Amino acid sequence: QAEEELKAAWSQQVGQLREMGHREHLLRSDVQRAGEQLESFKTRVMQVCSPSAAGSTEKSVTEQQVIEKVRQISDENQQSHEREKSLQKELSSRLEKEREVSANIEVFKNSLQKLQ
Repeated sequence: QAEEELKAAWSQQVGQLREMGHREHLLRSDVQRAGEQLESFKTRVMQVCSPSAAGSTEKSVTEQQVIEKVRQISDENQQSHEREKSLQKELSSRLEKEREVSANIEVFKNSLQKLQ
């Protein structure tokens, strides 16, 4: 009976080991697939951000390159936004001056007509 119990326990442990091996294989496969997806994503990001910087698709794009490119784009976006705000202020100022000049011309015309 002890021998039967040992065989059953041994069989159970072998089954557990096989199951663990199967799970490990699936996890390794998932990790490999995730790595491939990450590489593909990084390459696509670099191609969208800067096609010439991405180079050939065979080249591996580093995470640091992607991060630097995203930061660069973010900085450029911020600068563009600030420039747009500055230009809007300048435009508003010029429009206000134009209104003042138009009003002054109107006053001048009225004064000229009264003089005539």
